[in-house]
Amino acid sequence: MSKQTLQLHSTVLSINSLDVDADIPAALLKLPLFFISKTQDELSIFCPSSFKIESLDTESDWQALKVVGQLGFSLIGIMTNIPGILSRAKTSISSTSTYDTDYILVKKQTASLALNALKKDGYNVVAQ
Repeated sequence: MSKQTLQLHSTVLSINSLDVDADIPAALLKLPLFFISKTQDELSIFCPSSFKIESLDTESDWQALKVVGQLGFSLIGIMTNIPGILSRAKTSISSTSTYDTDYILVKKQTASLALNALKKDGYNVVAQ
């Protein structure tokens, strides 16, 4: 039986580290795909690499794998299973969740390895 469907976004992303009090560029909010995380210690923004942000540090060449469909909060194990498979495949990840679903970010150069490992484990993987 097939597990969740994962959709690989073609957009290449960068993660940017900003000063905790930095302003978030207004133009960023108009982009179709970005993730912002802020704590008392840091401000991080994943966004398309083509969108330039004044940042303290940047790491590029990430791609997002979206878990397709709305995931109820009662579902258990999704963010344990997928990272576990990718860890065994020696693939570095970052992950984030939205209200509706989860995203697993993989380095572009290891995306094929990640996709093959997920397919082998029964996940349906599609391109955007």
